[in-house]
Amino acid sequence: MAPAGPPTGGRARRWPRRPEGAPGAGAPGSGGVGLTKDVGWEVGASRSFPVAAEEAWAVLTSAEGVAAWLGEVPGGLPERAGEPYRTADGATGEVRSFRPGDRVRVTYKPPGRPGPTTVQVAITSRTTAAGPSTKVGFHQEHLADANERAARKAHWAVLDALGRLLTPS
Repeated sequence: MAPAGPPTGGRARRWPRRPEGAPGAGAPGSGGVGLTKDVGWEVGASRSFPVAAEEAWAVLTSAEGVAAWLGEVPGGLPERAGEPYRTADGATGEVRSFRPGDRVRVTYKPPGRPGPTTVQVAITSRTTAAGPSTKVGFHQEHLADANERAARKAHWAVLDALGRLLTPS
């Protein structure tokens, strides 16, 4: 009997990741970093902050936090799966999952884009000798092409703004 492959956590296996610019980065034959077999173009960004998970979650889901990563959502981002939202600049979407203290997954369709992308924000925390540390990660998939990936990669510099909200001086 052939040995079983690595577990995929119930999701389709992605192509092996390589650093940007490395030979063979992206799906085989794709010629591009961030192109996967399963969801097309995608991008992610993460950063750790010296705060407890509860504090990070409170900031990410606050009106100011949501405005930083998604856009201003009048009335706030819904907290139930299936609920629609609209940002002040006209982007629309639906909450796909909302797990308090863990992750939120939404569709995101700015005006003029033919279909939505999917955005996930997740946090993980641990305690170090220096105190609490929480990693905030953004992942966006179903992007149209390398140009949209580059634009969204630049957008995820919002981690800097979230850092200022999480660790004010």
